[in-house]
Amino acid sequence: MRTTTEWLDEYGASHRNATNELIHWICVPAIVLTVVGFLWSIPVPAAFDAVSPWLNWATIAIALWLGYYFFLSPSLGVGATLCLVGMLFVVRWLDTLAWPLWTTCLAIFVVAWIGQFIGHSIEGTRPSFFKDVQFLLIGPIWLMSHLYRRLGLAY
Repeated sequence: MRTTTEWLDEYGASHRNATNELIHWICVPAIVLTVVGFLWSIPVPAAFDAVSPWLNWATIAIALWLGYYFFLSPSLGVGATLCLVGMLFVVRWLDTLAWPLWTTCLAIFVVAWIGQFIGHSIEGTRPSFFKDVQFLLIGPIWLMSHLYRRLGLAY
């Protein structure tokens, strides 16, 4: 089992180029937002609505996602909670547009992944998730760890 620092350091090893890092600051949150949106778009059983209008596949996935983050680092888990809850509100708003939420998410998702691969082409490295799929979950908290360091917060 890797420590949080080991995960972040290994992820960071293929994200040292300033342009690639900037692209990640734009594209990783966009991809996370679209994943939340795709999950929000999946129809839920009627029993879910009876519990809460917020109970859906996106909120269930976020709860699991946050469990993983809190396991790695309670401090980063708090930051991730704030970001992911914020994304739920953005997705809920996107769901009010005149076209289906999934179409908006698909367009953003494709553009963001193209950006990610351009960034890695510039960097000259393969995306970390080719080595271990868990890196798809590490990317967002890698960005959060950068923010924490700038703010002088421990993680």
